[in-house]
Amino acid sequence: MRRLRLRAIGNRLRESLLFLPLVLLVAAIALEAMVAQIDRRGQLGMLERLTLPPDAAVTLLATIAGATITTAGVVFSLLVVTLQLASGQFSPRVLRTFWRDRFGQILIGLLLATFAFCVLALTQIDTSAATAPTLTVQSSIVLAFASIVVIVAYLNRVTRHQYVGRIMERIAAETLDLVDELPYGPHIGARVGDPVPPPDLDTLPPPLVVRSPVDGWVQQISRRAIVAAIPPGSVVRIETRVGAYLVRDEPFATIWPVPPQPDRVARLVAEATIVGATRTMQQDIDFGFRQLSDIALRALSPAVNDQTTAIEAILRVSSVMRPLLRVDLPAQAVRDPQGRILLTPWDLDHGELVRHAAGQLRIYVASHPQVALALVRALVMLRGVATEAGRPEAVEALEEELAHPRRLRPREPAAGRPGTHPLRRRPRPAPIMN
Repeated sequence: MRRLRLRAIGNRLRESLLFLPLVLLVAAIALEAMVAQIDRRGQLGMLERLTLPPDAAVTLLATIAGATITTAGVVFSLLVVTLQLASGQFSPRVLRTFWRDRFGQILIGLLLATFAFCVLALTQIDTSAATAPTLTVQSSIVLAFASIVVIVAYLNRVTRHQYVGRIMERIAAETLDLVDELPYGPHIGARVGDPVPPPDLDTLPPPLVVRSPVDGWVQQISRRAIVAAIPPGSVVRIETRVGAYLVRDEPFATIWPVPPQPDRVARLVAEATIVGATRTMQQDIDFGFRQLSDIALRALSPAVNDQTTAIEAILRVSSVMRPLLRVDLPAQAVRDPQGRILLTPWDLDHGELVRHAAGQLRIYVASHPQVALALVRALVMLRGVATEAGRPEAVEALEEELAHPRRLRPREPAAGRPGTHPLRRRPRPAPIMN
């Protein structure tokens, strides 16, 4: 659970526009103190030829400080405009790709660091002295030139990264990183046991129901921590999945039988889940499909009507789905060496992933023949991959998407689908999902 929390904190810091600039700001303050100490010792060697009068140094430092803080405001404005355009043109969910851009965070931090360095350097200048502190002045000039170079590089970068193809490329690459870890990996989760047939839950004693303490999206689940929290010989069923929305006091997990210390076990099981305000790509492969589908749907809207972007989004979806169909997913019923059984019936199988990736696209491309043709070609290609890989549930889902390209009414429940899953029979509705 400690690693789970550290990953969640690291993800929030990665998307923060405050953390890295604050680190660079503190580093600039420390650098100025160190440079001032060196100047006081007076051992500068070759740098003594680059000295300036105190009045000229004050003017230079004040000019650099004013220019950098003004430029920082312009960069913030440019970033806000970029986020607004990306949100309106593509999808609000793609904004995270701009928040996570390290280059932009470094630029903001460098401008703030240059400003702080110059302001503190002004306090080190003695106007009655013959010369200004040489190393301090030269360091400020170096920071100013570095800021100029990074600004130009950032402008080049942000104009390129606003291209929708680059945005979809980053989303697909991030999703493929999770696919490469399947069925178990550092982010997906550790193996907790061997696959077993699901037990008959009707024959078990009354269970303990663990309820969600908060509202939000399930970002991470540690199956290993959940299994370790229950006594040997117990059965635990997770009533949600990564990417689902939990409502406060909604059942999160069910444990058979009631453990000896129910409050402690319930607390440990609840702590094994990270719930946040938004979906993330820490374990949520389906969120990658959601972002790509949103871009395609926005492109097909009457206000945009960009069929080329929709076709490219379909191609990106197929490039992620192809390797996904070839890998195994974590088993939905496993038993560890201590006899504890973990049931995860709400985890998506290959067929449900196909429906999530293509379901909405199939509906909205009906009035766009060229886009529909691209979707049909992608589905046919994926059907061949699923048949070769031995994924009957995926073949069934693909056949359904191909057979009903214009059907708009909701699908009826079928065998193996949510609502009839042998592990999902319980007197409560399905978890709220996107």
